[in-house]
Amino acid sequence: MVSSIKSPRPVAARPVATRSATVRPSARTAERSAGLANREPIVETKDSEAEVAVLASKTPSVANSKTAPTTKPRVTKSRASSRTKAVSSPSATFLFAPLEKSFVHFCQLISAKRTSEEIRGAAKGLLSQEIDFMGHADFTLDSAAESIFSDGHLIPCSPEEALRVRTPDLPSHLARLCETKLLTPDEEHDIFRKMNFLRFRANQLRSELTLDESVSQDDLDWTVRRIEALLKAADWYRDRMVKSNMRLVISIVKKFVNIQNGFDDLLSDGIIALLRAVDKFDVGLGFRFSTYATQVVRRNTYRRVMEKQKERQRITLSVHDAGVDISDEHRTSGMSEAKWEALRGRLTLMLDKLDRREKLIIRARFSLGGHRRVQTLQKLADRLGVSKERVRQLEKRALDKLRDFAEESPLPEVDA
Repeated sequence: MVSSIKSPRPVAARPVATRSATVRPSARTAERSAGLANREPIVETKDSEAEVAVLASKTPSVANSKTAPTTKPRVTKSRASSRTKAVSSPSATFLFAPLEKSFVHFCQLISAKRTSEEIRGAAKGLLSQEIDFMGHADFTLDSAAESIFSDGHLIPCSPEEALRVRTPDLPSHLARLCETKLLTPDEEHDIFRKMNFLRFRANQLRSELTLDESVSQDDLDWTVRRIEALLKAADWYRDRMVKSNMRLVISIVKKFVNIQNGFDDLLSDGIIALLRAVDKFDVGLGFRFSTYATQVVRRNTYRRVMEKQKERQRITLSVHDAGVDISDEHRTSGMSEAKWEALRGRLTLMLDKLDRREKLIIRARFSLGGHRRVQTLQKLADRLGVSKERVRQLEKRALDKLRDFAEESPLPEVDA
């Protein structure tokens, strides 16, 4: 009995020691886990330094620990405040967030770093010029940007914008001007609203622009860049409208082409008139732009032709008043009325030897007989029901025949 009682004593002592040893580590582990639990709110607290100090005072072991520096919450707080400023800053151009993001990206693409003198010079240039636009009542609404740019893109990049239309009936240098496809009425309305709204917003920012010394250099640079970006985006929509109406300008100005008025000069004046028409067109009236642009380009071209004619008349009168004889500058020899009548009669006889189509083409192409204006090859082709190339071949054949007739029966009295 004694041996059976003494033998388990060492065994019984071990569990007691083991129990005390296991209790102490578990208490330290609980204390450490409590400290980690108290440390987590410090990292997550980003908006208040006072809360960080209070939590640090409650857990001094964590506050003094090297793994939880007090500077980390301050850095996180500054980042959070910068993100809030980017969203709710008063310097935002549009209230519509997707459009604002697209606009900021556009500003970064077109803007370059400038010196302070260049920034102030650009600001003075913007203040010295007026921004013209056709206003609308809904431009002042907070939802204007979202309703006009519903897709959130400042400039569309859809595949339809890259489509080109071939015009084989025009020369290559003119065909390139007419590659842009025509616009539908809805597309015209959308483009004009976007263009005018961008200019309206640029004019608002221009009214807020100031060169006061109290304005920081960064704020002035950002305002100038935003205005320039808005104007460039508006010009993109203006150019889109001009390119889609180049066929209209060409069809109008070619009717006024003659010896005194070249096609290239009239086309340049017509494009300038078209640009002016885009700036002055009010889409709110409900008319198509082509109706308005036709009248503007036609009046401008007619005015240009009449101005050149009056200028030539003034030059001629000035030369005659100065007593300068310019008759020899335009004529190699004088011709009497009798000689002219003889030459005209012989020409009539030679024209009668041509067939009906050749005679019509020669009279129309050289403004002979009842034709008061020179007819184009295309117009004669439509009249005769043949191709333009066939009309050119008939004209060449008729001229060769007239040349042969003149060699067979010379006019000595006229040549003398």
